[in-house]
Amino acid sequence: MPSPIPAAEELKDLFSLKGKVVVVTGASGPTGIGIEAARACAEFGADVAVTYASRAKGGEDNAKALAEKYGVKTKAYSCKVGDYANVEKLVADVIKDFGKIDVFIANAGKTADNGILDATVEQWNEVIETDLNGTFNCARAVGLHFRERKTGSLIITASMSGHVANYPQEQTSYNVAKAGCVHMAKSLANEWRDFARVNSVSPGYIDTGLSDFVPQDIQKLWHSMIPMGRDAKAKELKGAYLYLASDASSYTTGTDIIIDGGYTTR
Repeated sequence: MPSPIPAAEELKDLFSLKGKVVVVTGASGPTGIGIEAARACAEFGADVAVTYASRAKGGEDNAKALAEKYGVKTKAYSCKVGDYANVEKLVADVIKDFGKIDVFIANAGKTADNGILDATVEQWNEVIETDLNGTFNCARAVGLHFRERKTGSLIITASMSGHVANYPQEQTSYNVAKAGCVHMAKSLANEWRDFARVNSVSPGYIDTGLSDFVPQDIQKLWHSMIPMGRDAKAKELKGAYLYLASDASSYTTGTDIIIDGGYTTR
């Protein structure tokens, strides 16, 4: 069955998210990718549900700030994406509170700081559980709702690390998980072709505070390997998330948008 063509003609209407409900996981930080994606959607009229794993105050504060600034309905939820029952409950709770879910941004993630020989098996499992299995859990839980409603957009936060092996730091578990996220989006775009769109965003080095533990000399080396010569601010990803959430991307599915300052071109 062919996908519907949006009725809107003007770009401002195609990008509008008024009347839509968006879920963003991993949106408890003040400057992270999750909260910036949530801001993008709220700016364009969406009601937004954000989740946190351990930073309850951050999640609650972000939800409150979105509601106050943009005049939309918001709520923060606790969710450990690595546990399917937890994600299933999140989806049910959001549907109960908001009535539906139109867009789900699977953004919650965990970084790695070692290779497989210097890390424990448990450390490997922790990264895979959150970054890969957690994305599957989100996809399956919301996908059932999308199929029932015959509409939806799933956006997965992948990484340029799903395309290349970063240097000099070792982070094989993360790279493997994010490569899986890129291909999950492509595979689900095909699997869900009759009722939903699925895409991914692959950021490069983003200044969110998650990499603060990395020594300055290594961060300088990173910057020398980026054609644009710097990390991105998370707000520089907002346009991609808005595009994929909105009807402006009605013919876009199975696509991965790499936003890396040119890193993967070298």
